[in-house]
Amino acid sequence: MNTSGTAAPTTSRSTNTGVAAGPKPRTQRPRKNLRKLIPWVLGLLLIVGLYMGLRPKPVEVELASVSRGPMSLSVLEEGKTRIRHRYLVTTPVLGFLERVPLRTGAPITQGETVLARIHPEPAALLNPRSRSEAEARVSAAEALIQQRESDLERARSSAELAAKEKERTGSLRKSGAVSQREYDAAELEATVRSRELRSAEFALKIAEFELEQAEAALLQAQGMNPPSGQAVEIKAPVTGFVLNVFEESARVITPGTQIMEVGDPNDLEAEIELLSTDAANVKVGAEVAIERWGGEKPLRASVSLVEPAAFTKVSALGVEEQRVNVRVDFTDPLPGERQLGDRYRVEARIITWRSDDVLRVPTGALFRRGNEWMCFTAEGGTATLVKVNVGHNNGLEAEVLGGLKEGQRVILHPPDLIVPGTRVKERSREVSGGS
Repeated sequence: MNTSGTAAPTTSRSTNTGVAAGPKPRTQRPRKNLRKLIPWVLGLLLIVGLYMGLRPKPVEVELASVSRGPMSLSVLEEGKTRIRHRYLVTTPVLGFLERVPLRTGAPITQGETVLARIHPEPAALLNPRSRSEAEARVSAAEALIQQRESDLERARSSAELAAKEKERTGSLRKSGAVSQREYDAAELEATVRSRELRSAEFALKIAEFELEQAEAALLQAQGMNPPSGQAVEIKAPVTGFVLNVFEESARVITPGTQIMEVGDPNDLEAEIELLSTDAANVKVGAEVAIERWGGEKPLRASVSLVEPAAFTKVSALGVEEQRVNVRVDFTDPLPGERQLGDRYRVEARIITWRSDDVLRVPTGALFRRGNEWMCFTAEGGTATLVKVNVGHNNGLEAEVLGGLKEGQRVILHPPDLIVPGTRVKERSREVSGGS
């Protein structure tokens, strides 16, 4: 039939068309390309590993920060304590001195304790020279008393003013109107003025004692001797202690002979021998810390006098040095449990410069290169060489005038391995815990 014959070819074409539209078999080319890349990747990893292995390791260093804060310069020198007002007791008349019973360290009371007894010899009535000298000494002693009284009034007024200023500053400090430094300055001024008042009172007592001695000498010159067998008594001019006894045995002495030295151990100051180059930077009123005096804590003090004349002293190494005596007043009360005495050894740290706001860097980070100060900074883990302008230097810290900024990290004691560009890292600090 024609119908069936026509349908057969149609079926055959449809079958062929279906076979031609089916999925094609996968190719092996991408896998072959990946296999070719593996040696390159392995080679690259090997190169990176060799580079990391042969690359220099960062140098471990100790770092510190540039910071702002207070800074001071000081001079540390040895010295000794000394009684500020010492009095040398001398005999006012010619006569026979009885044996002195007092010894070094004996307590004395002003106007009560008898220091020495002298039996005067009869005076020559017709000796105008002796009489004139005695009258001159009396006049000089009276004039000295007037001067000491004026000094006492001046010192009393200054002490009262300093006390009021301290009280006023203390009330303002509570409200925050003044700083702690201003209050400390007012407190120091009040303490110094109080000591000056005490010194003026002591000087007046000494002047009155000298007037009594001068009057006793005048009486002898005028022939007004005490009754036979009655001795002239020399009483203590101040309340304190006997420091030294120069004449112990009974013997005939002449006017002006030194008998003993007396004073008050509570009226102490320190005498520090500074090099003239250091003393040139010390000002009156500078703060002082008395260290290694025998107690646990330093004692506060202040400079009262820088002597204008120096003297030559040979050091232990045989070098001649120019020294200057600097006198220091104690501002802290003297300790009662550990008594300081005359000529005791102390160490004084005298402040020559101070500032409350200074950009500072540890001196361990600085080193010299020619005439310039340099340091290494650790920025981004790399050492960078920086030139630093340095001002004051106290041995532990230095004032930064330029080259560094606050917060920068610097390398302390850089080793010779470090050059500009060297990789660095901070050394870990091991903290050992106590049991």
